Amino acid sequence: MNYLKYLERIKYKGDLNPSIILLNNLQHLHLLHIPFENLDIHQGLEIKMENAFDKIVERGRGGFCYELNGTFFGLLTYLGFKAKLISGRVGNKDKGFGAEFDHMAIVVEIDDDAYLVDVGFGDFSAQPLRICLNIVQEDRYGDFLIEKYDDTYLVVKKRKDHDFLPEYIFTEIPRIPANFREMCVYHQSSEKSNFTRNKICSVALENGRITITGERLKIRKGEQVIEKVFADETEFHNQLRKYFNIVLGT
Repeated sequence: MNYLKYLERIKYKGDLNPSIILLNNLQHLHLLHIPFENLDIHQGLEIKMENAFDKIVERGRGGFCYELNGTFFGLLTYLGFKAKLISGRVGNKDKGFGAEFDHMAIVVEIDDDAYLVDVGFGDFSAQPLRICLNIVQEDRYGDFLIEKYDDTYLVVKKRKDHDFLPEYIFTEIPRIPANFREMCVYHQSSEKSNFTRNKICSVALENGRITITGERLKIRKGEQVIEKVFADETEFHNQLRKYFNIVLGT
C-alpha cells in the first residue's frame, strides 16, 4: 500500500518522526480531507474492510468507522507509531450502548501517555484525546471528558449545551480487523442499523462541517448555518459532486 499517496490525499507535508505533534496534524488533516460516508450501502455495494485503502486513497472516497480507522491505523503503524485497534460501543437514544465491536477506534501510546484516536466517528474531536480520567479536554470541535464507566469500560463524553453526554464506551484491549467483521456486515445490512436507514456524507471544516444527507445539504461555519433541501435525487448527486468530488457508480 502506498502510504505516501495517503499523505498526499490529506495534504500532509513535513516531518514523519512519530510524535504527538505529528499525530495531531495527521488526525486533523484526515478529518478535513476524507469524509465520513456510507453511500455504498445505499448503492447496494458490499463494504469490505480489506478494500478500504483502495476506496479511500486510490479512488478518493470516504467511509465509515471500520474503513476510516482501519486505514488510518495502517498509516500510523507504517510511520512507526505504537498503535492498536480497539472496540467501542456507541451510545443510543435509549441511553444504552451498542454491541461489542459496534465501533472501531485506535489507541496510540507516546512516551508515557495513551491517546484515543478516532477519525471514523463523524463530528468528533479534531485531535487525539489523552486517556486521562475526569479532566475536561478542550478541542476545536468541542469539549471532551473521559471517565470510568464500570470495571470494564471507559466512556468518552462530549459537551452538548451544558451537559457532557456519552459518545461511546471502550476498552483498551487490542483487537484485530477480523474481530469487527460481523458488526461491519450488520451495519450495512440490518434494518436496525442507522447506516441502512439514512445516507450521509460529511467532512470537517476548520471551523465547522459540511454534511449531505439524502434530503438536504447543511454547511456550518462558526455560528453560521446554511441549509438547502434537495428538490430531487439529481440535486443530491450534483451537490455530492460539488462539495465532495464524489460521483457514485464510478
